[in-house]
Amino acid sequence: MGNSRSQSGPRFCSQFLPAEQAEIDGLFDALSSEKQRPDTSPRSFSLRAVKSHLGEALPPEMVTRLYDGMRSLDLPGKAKGPSESISREQFTMFMSHLLKGSSEEKSLVIMKMISATEGPVKAREVQKFTEDLVGSVVHVLNYRQELRGWTQKRGPGPPPGVQVLAAQLFSEMELRGNEELPGPRQLDRDCDRAVIEDWVFRAPHVATFLSVVIHRGFLLPHLSPDLAPLVPERHVDQERVFESILDVPSVIYVNAHLPREQRHRWDLLFSSELHGHSFAQLCGRITHQGPCVLLLEDRDGHVFGGFASCSWEVKPQFQGDDRCFLFSTSPRMAVYTSTGYNDHYMYLNHGQQTIPNGLGMGGQHNYFGLWVDVDFGKGHSKAKPKCTTYHSPQLSAQEDFRFEKMEVWAVGEAPGSQQAQRNRSILTVDPEAQALLEIIGRPRHSQGLQDVPEDE
Repeated sequence: MGNSRSQSGPRFCSQFLPAEQAEIDGLFDALSSEKQRPDTSPRSFSLRAVKSHLGEALPPEMVTRLYDGMRSLDLPGKAKGPSESISREQFTMFMSHLLKGSSEEKSLVIMKMISATEGPVKAREVQKFTEDLVGSVVHVLNYRQELRGWTQKRGPGPPPGVQVLAAQLFSEMELRGNEELPGPRQLDRDCDRAVIEDWVFRAPHVATFLSVVIHRGFLLPHLSPDLAPLVPERHVDQERVFESILDVPSVIYVNAHLPREQRHRWDLLFSSELHGHSFAQLCGRITHQGPCVLLLEDRDGHVFGGFASCSWEVKPQFQGDDRCFLFSTSPRMAVYTSTGYNDHYMYLNHGQQTIPNGLGMGGQHNYFGLWVDVDFGKGHSKAKPKCTTYHSPQLSAQEDFRFEKMEVWAVGEAPGSQQAQRNRSILTVDPEAQALLEIIGRPRHSQGLQDVPEDE
């Protein structure tokens, strides 16, 4: 595939389609026409040219890593070792390996980006590379104004979620060695090409993030991926500014574990900040709304929640299916899926005398993996040793916790239509009243009598 111009020898051929290769060639021409050092070949480019072209789109440390990866690639039939500037063949090989290559080809480039020296790299070098990579993704999406409605938390230094997501990605790498080393000394282990290749294969976000850095940094329209599966479009039906519990890295992490059809859009259904500390409001706003993500932040700063694969309903039985999961995003990121041990995926109840009243996921009555009590602001996360439904540990800092912030987001298709919103009854307008009727078992006599919207 590709055209003859991209071939640098019998052992390398660009994997780009003709239109894609033309875009790569155009980018090389633009870089090589930037103002160069006097000793730079006219058909190559220097680090200065890359910095000039990218401006502030990427952090300086990632720009240097990209350049080092390019110049350290050995071309067939050429002298080994890093070059002084980047040739067309090196540039095409770098882009082809990184954007279209196999895990083996990607690992070759990543090794060069981590360290200019030959041979294995240290685990701590991989850890630093991962932090730079995640930080660069958040940086470039913010710079290009492509956060799709999400806001980056303000503060000095990188967002806390960057290091947490980087730690999660790094944890997916299998460090090899004959003996177990204590925590910090694990970072002194050597990581050879096989370890990096295995890591790229088992942690697909590594390749995805590199792709985003290249596409959005250099602005390659023909090669740019759809960002919807990575960062969902955020919808909040409020005029006031609303900052979610989740930062951008946390949104990316949770969204990646949703079913594919639910990844493109999140609609805010309930926020304790906007709608008050009311269990009845919670019930009224989240029931019959389709799949949801619920989030809590306890008073100790732990952030956790769950994915409900089905609409919530107020009833004394468990509901949901094995697509549900629990998760945490702070102080560490992890997802806990169904064990198959029982079907206690979701529970939402109110007004009962003999069974618990509240919202729960996993475990059993009075011993939930995640529980929000009807006395809003209180909850528990019990797991000794693990939650039977999701094999999750205790998610909160304290087993019985208190919280100030809770959010529930509908994911996937927008809940309801504009026409349905125009034809709402008073019970729909006041979700607390609707929830109270369901709680006490009173029938809704207007149910089914509202005008059916005409097809537009």
